[in-house]
Formats: sequence, structure tokens, C-alpha cells
Amino acid sequence: MSLTTAPASELASAELVRVRSDFPILERQVHGRDLVYLDWGATSQKPECVIDAEQDFYLTTNAAVHRGAHALAEEATAAYEDARAVVARLVGADTDEIVWTSNATAAINLVAYGISNATAGRGGEQARRFALAPGDELVVTELEHHANLVPWQELAARTGAVLRVIPATDEGRLDLSGLAEVVTDRARVVAVTHASNVTGAVTDLAPIVARAHAVGAIVVLDACQSVPNMPVDLHALDVDFAAFSGHKMLGPTGIGALYGRRELLAALPPVTTGGSMVEIVTLESATYAPAPQKFEAGTQMVAQTVGLRAAAQFLDDLGMAGVAEHERVLTQRLLDGLAAIPHVRVLGPLTADRRLGVVAFEVEGVHPHDVGQVLDADGIAVRVGHHCAQPIHRRLGVPSSTRASVGVATSEADVDAFLAALAGVRAYFGLEATA
Repeated sequence: MSLTTAPASELASAELVRVRSDFPILERQVHGRDLVYLDWGATSQKPECVIDAEQDFYLTTNAAVHRGAHALAEEATAAYEDARAVVARLVGADTDEIVWTSNATAAINLVAYGISNATAGRGGEQARRFALAPGDELVVTELEHHANLVPWQELAARTGAVLRVIPATDEGRLDLSGLAEVVTDRARVVAVTHASNVTGAVTDLAPIVARAHAVGAIVVLDACQSVPNMPVDLHALDVDFAAFSGHKMLGPTGIGALYGRRELLAALPPVTTGGSMVEIVTLESATYAPAPQKFEAGTQMVAQTVGLRAAAQFLDDLGMAGVAEHERVLTQRLLDGLAAIPHVRVLGPLTADRRLGVVAFEVEGVHPHDVGQVLDADGIAVRVGHHCAQPIHRRLGVPSSTRASVGVATSEADVDAFLAALAGVRAYFGLEATA
């Protein structure tokens, strides 16, 4: 099964039917209506191969990894490490540059707290490269999800570092016109989203990475929206760390990953300590295993990694270029349809160029929660609220929004059903439907 070379016109027909048949939940009804799932940006649905992989692990292989010499332990360890290799290949990383975490939030916090530990003197000489001094600068952007903002606020508070911000434009993209003034010689970390979960804008990373590295700062990338929806090559992007979540890329909940350049993972002090991440332990001290194991203390999410492996292989088999093109066509259809509905304002770019299919919008005179409930009555699932990104909502002049987001199994019929239902929302509340 591959979408890589299929013309856009075919993605809504036989090929898409095959893809959709892999997602059992899409066959259910909600409130007596066929489910139209347009909340892929929050949590993706799971193909049957992912569900089967996790179940099969428990049925046939369940055991602790990196412990024991019995057959089940060896098989479980092999499955756990094979998952690391498959996920690494999907995102353009080496196997030993992938650290398992519980989610992307945990991955970003791992880096932030690792830097905090280095600042406190942990990690020895090699960790000094991460140590912060009062007045050093941590750069974030106005587009960030709270998971790539609050950890840096906390790190600044603990260390005396200063938070700097790359602003957003009215279109919902990053304004890089003053990049050199924001990313100064005091910058030590630049935390940036690869694609906004509100505006859908794909970040032009090259100038940001170049400027950060020119002043000796590390780049921490939030790749949660990009990895499931477009080709990602972390080596080519030249970022230093990147975080992404399994549940957004067709995988299970409770599993995510941190990518780190090999030499940086080797130098970063661990955050969570205990079993499995050590080499020698005495009553007075301990030495730690090499990365990535030194960041994977305790019993790991083995079944979830196996499920994530199946998800990564599913995406790789489809071909990420084909996934991106499929979603680009749907995104443009969605944007064109929203533009035709009076009193609806899209937050973010109005074309699918350098944009993903997470489309937030406001309906004049109707609270987003009310929009979501009306759509839900028609079996249409969307996201409502501030999407864990309050600063960009504030920048665009709204406290919250409704968001429709497409995925690999979204059809043109899904988009059209959503648009038809949305067109009737204002009338439902007794508001005029036309401009």
C-alpha cells in the first residue's frame, strides 16, 4: 500500500478506501450519524496493525527488556530495540539517537531538566556545555504549544536565564525579520515548533537553525505535528533535539520520543534515575549507561513501543510524500470551503502552501465550545479551546477557537460533511447566515 505516486484524484477513491478500511473506529456511528473524525491533530486514530501489534506483544512476548536471559526477555528486548530502529529511520535519525519517553511533553522536559542539572554541576566536564548563567537567553516563539514554552519558562526561573520571543505575523507565521536581534550572542537554547498546532504554518527552519548555531545555541524542535503529516529528516534539518508523540502519528498513547544528536545525548545529564539506566552502583555513587539507555530509567513502555513501530512502518509503507500530498489537497479543500462560509475567520495562512491540515477558525458570535457541540450532534469530531497554545490565540485576537484537522484516512466526503454542518451553525443560534 503506497500513496507516494498516486495522483491526488485517486486518493479519494480506491486507494483511500483501502487506507480507511485499516481504521476500525471509522466504521462507528456517533449520535446516530456516521463518524466524521477531524481531530487528527489532537490524537490520531489507530490502524488495525497498531492495535494488533500491541495485543500480540502481550499475548506472545510480554517480558521486561534488557533484563533476564530467558527467551521471552530476549524477544521483548529485540522488539523494543527494533522499534527504535524503525522510528529512527522514519524521522531521519540514527537508532542510538532516539530516546523513548512517555510523550513529547516529557521529551522536552527531559532536555530542560537535563540542562538544569548541568547548570547545578551534574554530569561532569562534558555537561558544562549546557550550563546556564544568569542573563543567558532562552528563545521561544509566539507559536509554541505550552509543552515547548512552559518548560523553558521554568528553566529560566530556576537559573536566572532570560526568555526571549520570536514573534508571529498576522498570518500566523513566524516573523524572522528581527531574528538576529532576538537570537543574540547570549542565546543558549532556541525552542521552535516545526508546524503550529493552531495556524498550521510550517516553520522556515533553515535561518533559525543557522542563526542559533552561529551563536552557539542548541535548537529544540517540537515535531509533533510534522512527523505524522510530512516527510521529516532530522539530520537534514540540523536540529539538536526534537520531540514527537506516538499518539499523533497513529501509534498508542503513553509513548513518545526524544531525538538528540549523539554527542549531545552523551553529554546531557540524566533526569530520571534508578534501575536500568546505570552501570555501577555503590552505596555512595553510581555511573550511568550510555545514551539512550541512561535516559530510560525503570520499566519501560514496551508494548507501546511495539505499537509505535507498527505505526511508523505503516506511515513508511504509505510514503510520507504521498501522505503530505493527500493532506495538502484536503487542506486546500477545507480552506476554500471555510472561505465561502460567511462570518468564519481562519486563523493562519489561507492557502495550503507551507501549511499543514490543522485549521483553526472562529465563527462570529458563537463560542467555540458551542460550535463543537453542534458539529458533534452531526457526528463530526473537532477540537475546541485554546489547543494548549494561548499566546498565539492572544496574538490573533481570540481567546480560543474551533479546529478541524485532517489525517491519512480523511476523505473529501469528511471535509464536505464538516463544511455543510458548519454552514448551519450560526442559523442554529438564530444568527443571520449571510454577510
